[in-house]
Amino acid sequence: MFENLLSFWKGKDFLTQVFEEFKAMLDKSEFMFTTVCDCLVSDVQKPELKQKIYDVDQKINILQKNIRKRIVEHLSLQPTVDVTVCLLLMSIVKDAERLGDYSKNLFEVRELAGKPIDKELFAKYFGELDKDIARLFKKTKEAIMESSDYKAESSWDYKAKITKKCDSILEELTMSDLSVKETVCLTLIARYFKRTGAHLTNIATSVVLPLSDLDYFDEKRRHD
Repeated sequence: MFENLLSFWKGKDFLTQVFEEFKAMLDKSEFMFTTVCDCLVSDVQKPELKQKIYDVDQKINILQKNIRKRIVEHLSLQPTVDVTVCLLLMSIVKDAERLGDYSKNLFEVRELAGKPIDKELFAKYFGELDKDIARLFKKTKEAIMESSDYKAESSWDYKAKITKKCDSILEELTMSDLSVKETVCLTLIARYFKRTGAHLTNIATSVVLPLSDLDYFDEKRRHD
């Protein structure tokens, strides 16, 4: 969207605070995702984990509200200053909030299953897809923090790989002889993995897209 995203924050207290809170949202979302993925196939009982996951999700929601409030107050006082950046933040901060929701949804799949997902079954369908998404978290944060066009665009390659794999999993599940519960749980996991990858890519590619094209990097790439 602009050559150097970070230059917009230098020397501006308002945007510096917002940017730090946004990074905190991404950090907490990443923690939620990796923690929940570990518990999906783990036999270790952690009775306090559910509350911890929900508490972190609530903190992400509070950060989102704080950022929105700061942006509205800033634009009310200086309606012609930093408008483009503020609109950008309004968009990607929602993506960051959704990351927490999908991690929470993944934890609810574990509860729905009533027991850990069989490790061999998980590996059969998902391979190391959860690790690919964890790497995408890191690429997304680097793209934003460094305002790196290359890392922003390479995140789409990860997203394309994740999407293709998730779609393939769903096709396989429709032809499987698994139980209804197993099929439903694995389908939900595939869906939540796919959406997590999409929201991360929306955030990363905000570095290179014009405001009007946010969330549509795949369409722009096909046209190019």
